[in-house]
Amino acid sequence: MLISRTPFRVSFFGGGTDLPEFYRKHKGAVIGTAIDKYIYHTVSRFPSELFDYTTRISYSKVECVNNINEIQHAPFREILKECGIEKDVEIHIAADLPSFSGLGSSSSFSVGLLNALTRFQGKGLSPLELAKEAIRIEREVLREAVGCQDQAFAAFGGMNLISFKPDDSIEVEPIAISPAAMEELSASLVLFFTGITRRAVNVESDKIKRINDLSQNLLSMLNIVDDAYRLLTNGRNLEQFGALLHKTWVEKKALSSGVSNEQIDNMYRLGMENGALGGKLLGAGGGGFLLFFVPPEKKQVLRKAMSSFSEIEFTMAAPGSSIIYAS
Repeated sequence: MLISRTPFRVSFFGGGTDLPEFYRKHKGAVIGTAIDKYIYHTVSRFPSELFDYTTRISYSKVECVNNINEIQHAPFREILKECGIEKDVEIHIAADLPSFSGLGSSSSFSVGLLNALTRFQGKGLSPLELAKEAIRIEREVLREAVGCQDQAFAAFGGMNLISFKPDDSIEVEPIAISPAAMEELSASLVLFFTGITRRAVNVESDKIKRINDLSQNLLSMLNIVDDAYRLLTNGRNLEQFGALLHKTWVEKKALSSGVSNEQIDNMYRLGMENGALGGKLLGAGGGGFLLFFVPPEKKQVLRKAMSSFSEIEFTMAAPGSSIIYAS
């Protein structure tokens, strides 16, 4: 048996520029961080000779099948096929946070399962190989309209500038932020759940269809990535981080009518009226988690105003997908 642990992520800047439909023409870049909220995969040999089925997988439901093509959960089915595993395996998953909530959970699932299965086979993949294989499966096998940052954050972990090149190469650069600046940033970020879950691909599909019309918005978001990188690495007044988050949110809302809604807009307005200097919805849009940047001395005012929403505390720069148990 072995257990893999794979982080979720919080994306700060550049979301949307990690779509191949954009970066193959212009380049792309994002800044974000893996967080200490995880998905776990447990993989063990299944003694099919003792049962009337050969494979068992457990998530929100349990599937017991004799042929992996019978598996209803498409990512499970296709990743097993891509790994060449046809039978005699049992897999369970557990997660710290709900799926479809804007924290990259779908890609964390793909990366974590690939990591667990390849290690189960005695192979193993590097972080870059894990990220690229997850991207290939999600986009080319599952035909999902997704970007490429979530897979990289899940595989590498850390707080990074991730660059996407027109030739499909990916560069991951850890952000050289001082301990004092990291402490200040950590103390200034607050994360609230909107109570809405949604599939990112529904929003991303609309963006991809209109990618040429959105180029200027995405190029503006790329410029914000550059500004944020300089801010974080030069040790400037981090209150500007909040203003950059707000600029990103304005640009992001312009990408698709599905990014926000009345409930999210009201929630954002409430945060800004109670001490936040900026914020943004995480993920493609339409629901999930709302991130705010607020001076630490105003955090309790914000929390009181947002008391009807669940707050999730988190730590940044969590490690990437890893095997935490093997026997």
